[in-house]
Amino acid sequence: HTYYKAVRTLNVFIEYEVHFEFLQIGRSTESPIDFVVTDTISGSQNSDETQITQSTISRFACRIVCDRNAPYTARIFAAGFDSSKNIFLGEKAAKWKNPDGHMDGLTTNGVLVMHPKGGFTEESKPGVWREISVCGDVYTLRETRSAQQRGKLVENETNILQDGSLIDLCGATLLWRTADGLFHTPTQKHIEALRQEINAARPQCPVGLNTLAFPSINRKDVVEEKQPWAYLSCGHVHGYHNWGHRSDIEANERECPMCRTVGPYVPLWLGCEAGFYVDAGPPTYAFTPCGHVCSEKSAKYWSQIPLPHGTHAFHASCPFCAAQLTGEHNCVKLIFQGPID
Repeated sequence: HTYYKAVRTLNVFIEYEVHFEFLQIGRSTESPIDFVVTDTISGSQNSDETQITQSTISRFACRIVCDRNAPYTARIFAAGFDSSKNIFLGEKAAKWKNPDGHMDGLTTNGVLVMHPKGGFTEESKPGVWREISVCGDVYTLRETRSAQQRGKLVENETNILQDGSLIDLCGATLLWRTADGLFHTPTQKHIEALRQEINAARPQCPVGLNTLAFPSINRKDVVEEKQPWAYLSCGHVHGYHNWGHRSDIEANERECPMCRTVGPYVPLWLGCEAGFYVDAGPPTYAFTPCGHVCSEKSAKYWSQIPLPHGTHAFHASCPFCAAQLTGEHNCVKLIFQGPID
């Protein structure tokens, strides 16, 4: 971008180059917002009747400033500039003056950031959630998302985003990936190759003995006849059948015919967003209770990530559909019938 600085007394313009990219994120559809975000609806609740009555995402939620030159450092700041080129903060947003005289503040419901330990790799572990201020300082979390009292300043941490950093805007959580990180991430072609490989092994339903197959990525919303289903309490994979009901109240509670374990019985879906994978391993684990399938290390990583929920709660969610995870480990190892084992 080329910017111009006016020198009023001489009535001339001086041209100079700015060596960074500036990105604004928020709920507002006004022109200063580069990336409009809306509230995430859990995949288990997604329907035409589901509506967001009042969004908790700020209209001007945050700014990300990226250096154009190596190492292309990206920094995040709470709030954003509106059409008048002023920082936009709600009336109820926390504001204060720092000892150096500079004003700072927080958005109404906060901008939270979590950097994974060890980067976004096979060995990644969850980090600690922090809150970012308007000036980019790092604070511990408030008692609730909209509390007036800010947390404690964390002086030894910065607002620099890392590969795999999570940005929570209270209603939507964003995953930050770097170019170098994505270079080592499996591609859509790799995921498609894994799908074809698992289908080529011709897994069978251990009861009906019919061949199972994961549907193509572009058919991810349509349950097909050969679609694999699984009992999520034990991981046994079957074709669809209409027996094993154990309760008239819980329609999805079924008894596995292989091991008699009772639990959810759902269709399996191959997770198709490559950016969520921490490795390129085969799809052998399923999230519970949604049935999205990915590699073992990817499933175990997301199963232990506490994502903010509401004003004070945290729980693990499926990265592919945002459904809240349940069960003993939030995911289960799949047990296929046939040479795929």
